[in-house]
Amino acid sequence: MRIMRGRFAPSPTGEIHLGNVWTALLAWLQVRSAGGIMVLRMEDLDPDRSRQAYADKLMADMKWLGLDWDEGPDVGGPYAPYSQDKRRELYQQALERVQATGLIYPCTCTRAELAASAPHADENHRIYSGTCRQPKLDTACQATRRPALRLAVPPGQSSFTDLHAGFVRQDISQEVGDFVVRRSDGVHAYQLAVVVDDAAMEITHVLRGNDLLSSTPRQLLIYQLLGLKAPVFTHVPLLIDPDGHRLSKRQHALSITALRSKGVAPEAIIGYLAYKAKLIDAPQPVKATELITSFCITKLPADSVVINSDDIR
Repeated sequence: MRIMRGRFAPSPTGEIHLGNVWTALLAWLQVRSAGGIMVLRMEDLDPDRSRQAYADKLMADMKWLGLDWDEGPDVGGPYAPYSQDKRRELYQQALERVQATGLIYPCTCTRAELAASAPHADENHRIYSGTCRQPKLDTACQATRRPALRLAVPPGQSSFTDLHAGFVRQDISQEVGDFVVRRSDGVHAYQLAVVVDDAAMEITHVLRGNDLLSSTPRQLLIYQLLGLKAPVFTHVPLLIDPDGHRLSKRQHALSITALRSKGVAPEAIIGYLAYKAKLIDAPQPVKATELITSFCITKLPADSVVINSDDIR
């Protein structure tokens, strides 16, 4: 039986907050409770937003919280490099393999055109209409715009069983449409890069926030097209603030830096999150290592979890 290999793959685009630590802690506990190998990978694919200073601060905060890793940017490992910025050639090779299937086509649609095609949908739930799937007659437009590359999604249902969310089914062609695998600026899309990295690093289990649940069928399609084995997925509920908003890096009061500056101990943060995860009965200081033997995915709450930084002392 293969040893479990899990990962935490943050984007170094700002200081980490409680929502990041929530996912990191649960992913870490899943791996450590199984005696597996924990991988830290920096998803610094976006050159405009990613910063090495944020990556360094993230690793320092993780260590302060008592969350370690066996392979990563700072310690290396058999599947290095562990930063996406240094793995771009691998994504290009994978893209060329998918292109060989004939399912990739250039798309010159602008954001404004995409918005106009679905004016009542937000950007995350906009279904691509397939405008560029057929060759355009407007060759002048094509010549002046650098195209993105989209995957022509075959019709049909995609399904998988998530360890927390249960059975998931999606018709990608109807619910998402043809999706981008390389942006117009030449940066490979997350959907492609994450598949390439998890497969290359032999990740067997992926635990992440359920905001990524709906993107999993797209990734499974890429796994299939590349002939790669997909990991087992666990999508956990998100942390939200008292107003019902998902946590973001703009909420500085919930960053680890802000909590540390208030004198909050790492055990208090871990204990608070463990309580919210229903791993302990009361919010009390606890080390991450003390939660390993009692961790169980079935204990985790089903719905989004409301938190307040004032409750952490």
